[in-house]
This record gives sequence, structure tokens and C-alpha cells, in this order.
Amino acid sequence: MAHAYTPGLKVLHYTKLKKNRRLPIKGEVSKGKGDKVNADDVIAKTDLPGNVNMLKVANLLNISPADIHDVLEVKEGDTVNKGDMIAQTDGLFGFFKSDVRSPISGTIESISDVTGQIVMREAPIPVEVDAYVEGIVSDVIKDEGVTIESEAAYIQGIFGIGGESRGDLHVVVNNRDEEITKDSINSSHAGKIIVGGSFISLDAYKKAIELKVRGVVVGGFNYFDLEDILGYTLGVAITGTEDLVTSLIVTEGYGNIKMSERTFNLLKKHDGKFVSVNGATQIRAGVIRPEIVIPLDADQIPDNKKDDRENLGIQEGSLVRVIRAPYFGKIGEVTDLPSELQKMESETMVRVATVKINSESFTIPRSNLEMLETD
Repeated sequence: MAHAYTPGLKVLHYTKLKKNRRLPIKGEVSKGKGDKVNADDVIAKTDLPGNVNMLKVANLLNISPADIHDVLEVKEGDTVNKGDMIAQTDGLFGFFKSDVRSPISGTIESISDVTGQIVMREAPIPVEVDAYVEGIVSDVIKDEGVTIESEAAYIQGIFGIGGESRGDLHVVVNNRDEEITKDSINSSHAGKIIVGGSFISLDAYKKAIELKVRGVVVGGFNYFDLEDILGYTLGVAITGTEDLVTSLIVTEGYGNIKMSERTFNLLKKHDGKFVSVNGATQIRAGVIRPEIVIPLDADQIPDNKKDDRENLGIQEGSLVRVIRAPYFGKIGEVTDLPSELQKMESETMVRVATVKINSESFTIPRSNLEMLETD
């Protein structure tokens, strides 16, 4: 039987998950191997260098750069506050003095009598990295961070926006084909991760943001509403850095698409549990999927601790989802996996699959498919 290995979305009742949590530059790691951590625990911290500010003292005082040391009130290494005197001329008979005051709070990094400029640096910016998920520190990356191992249920979405967030999981619908409406959301959902079925409208999502809901997990969303939320047209799907109160994770695709039964039942099973979510998405090389991580209690961990990941190989009869236009988000069944390369409209020769979608067959590049894991 024809067979192709293609990545698929994970919907796992149990997995041993590893997360690397690292600082952007070297700093201080506060957790050691074997330590138990909660999602909000700070595991490492550092200080990013402050922004640099160039102050053209000679120009501002209309003096020669070589004379800058004659008018300065500060020296290299001094700490100044915004508005402090930096330099002052003698004036005429003690009158008509000109001065330069500090535009920032920071330190004097260097003084040049060649350019007549002072380089000032703002105060360091403190950066902390938290654990993100509950678990055990399995490894320490010296001066950078840690690896956290967590036994959890794990769900990936097809698309998301917004970065990391966490909160109690709350299913706000009764079944997987039900929409989240504005009336479904109220002030009791502030700080929580809410779960819907098939869709959430733009108005409902805006209400979630207004009420400071931490995250929304839903089957489908209107692609054209993203511009209204983000303020720009989303091109290449690389997300996760948006400044959003409420992360959004779409599990099935664009449009009104009911959430898969496996995904909905798993979320409903853990209703009320504290979870971590991340809307970061990267569709191209180095694929990153939005995710929901649900740490398991001791009594929820299977005795054999067998990861329930399934064989992700696509075969004839496999249920797949299309992950690129023009059929993005459509779900169908693989009916054939031709072994020979076929020419596409772009003139490229690729391996393809024949996929039956709503009783109509389409020829789709295998790289545009992912396997849909089901029970």
C-alpha cells in the first residue's frame, strides 16, 4: 500500500513534553535539575542593555568639539537623571549662559572631543523567563535557562495569534458545532482560557479581549477579521509576537468549522484544569503550531506511561487536512498516493495525493497535507 510520512496535528491524551525555557542573553538561572516548577515560577532572569542615546553637545552649545571637556558637568561612568545638567557655557560676564540637560535617565558611556558628542545609555531592561508549564526541571542550560519535562495532555491547533498565556480552562458551549457568541462570554471568564465549538465572531472575540479573557480555543475563525484585530494584513503566517490580551487558537481552519470530536472531548474532559496556551504559529520551514498544554494529576497519568502518539504516516484511507490555499482547512480522505511526480500549475514537479473532499476528488501536493489524528 502507498504510504507517505507527513506531519500532523497532535491531540494527545498523554505525552511526556519537554520545553526549553531560555533567556535571550546570558544571565542567572534560579532553578536546578530536579526542581518542581509551576507555570508562573521564574526560572531565569537577566538585564538587557538599555537603549543608546547620542547627545550632540558641541552642536547644541555652538562650540568646537575640542572644547567639550571645558563645559561638561559630568564624566564617563556618571549616572544621571532625566533633566540633570550635562554641560553649561560660561556665558558673557556670567550672564547669557547656555546649557544642555539630559534627555534620559541613564549613564554616561563615552565622551568624544572629536565629534563633540556624548554617548548615553538608558538603564538596563530586566527580563524574566517563567516556566510556562508545570513540571520538573530535567536539565539546566548554564547561564541561559532550563529544560522542563511535563506529563500532560497536549493539543495543537492549525493557526493562532497572541503569545503565551495561562489560566483555568472553561468550556462555554455544550457541543462541538456550537459557536461562541457575545452572550457566551461574561466577566466570570476574566483570566481564563475559554473553549468553544465551531466558531467565534469578531464581536465576541473583541468582548473577550475587553473582559481580559486570557485565551480562546475554537474550531474556526474568519480570516478577514484578523486585519481588524491586528491592524495589518497577515501575510506569511508567522505569529506569536502580537500585543494581545487574549490569545486565539483555531483548531480546524478558517470559516465555521466544528471542532474535531477528539479535540473537543479532550478539552471537555479537562474542563476546570489550569492550562498553558501559546498562539505562536509558523507555517513554513521550522513549523510551529499553536498549542494547549494540560498538566496531568498523578491519578490521570496512565500506569504504563505510554505516549499515545499515533503513527503519523499518511496512507490510503487516512483522514487529512489541507494546510495551504486554495483548500486551506478542508478535511478529506486520501484515496490514492501516486508514486510518480506530477507537474503542478507552478511548473514544479512534486509528489501528490488524491484527496476526496465532499465527494469530489482533488490532486494536492503531499507537502500541503497533514494527517488528522482521530480515535
